[in-house]
Amino acid sequence: MLKITRFKENLFLKIYSWWKIPLIGFCSPKIIECSLQKTVIKIPLKYQTRNHLGAMYFGSLAIGAELSIAMLAVKLIKAHTDAGGDRIDFIFKDFKANFLKRADGDVHFICEEAKIVSDQIDQAKISMDRINKTLIAYAVVPKNSETEKIATFELTLSVKRRLKK
Repeated sequence: MLKITRFKENLFLKIYSWWKIPLIGFCSPKIIECSLQKTVIKIPLKYQTRNHLGAMYFGSLAIGAELSIAMLAVKLIKAHTDAGGDRIDFIFKDFKANFLKRADGDVHFICEEAKIVSDQIDQAKISMDRINKTLIAYAVVPKNSETEKIATFELTLSVKRRLKK
């Protein structure tokens, strides 16, 4: 069952990214985990995502950091609207990155603040106010170390409910 769910999530990510934001699709991201505990997104180091020194380009790193937070928001918002709820829009208000080491392999982007995203979406369901939360994500290169962070990110997720027209 888990493999089917993960397959559907990755298929959705692939179709949605090429349809709405092709630059994301260009990086070939893959969902490793998307739960109410954490989200893990993998972006492979390949010709399209690498810089002139052979490490992952910082634009690709930014895409991975954004997706590690956005995928859970998309999943929760989709469930809400599929159940007949009002539309909820989200955008990232700001972005801070701290690059610690070279990303010289496939990179996993991890956000362990999924509960905060879930609570934020729940709050947006009942409020017409814009709700902003700053979330933290980080990146690791598993081939080098499963735990050593190569970058940390702070992104402010901004969500707002829109009434049906």
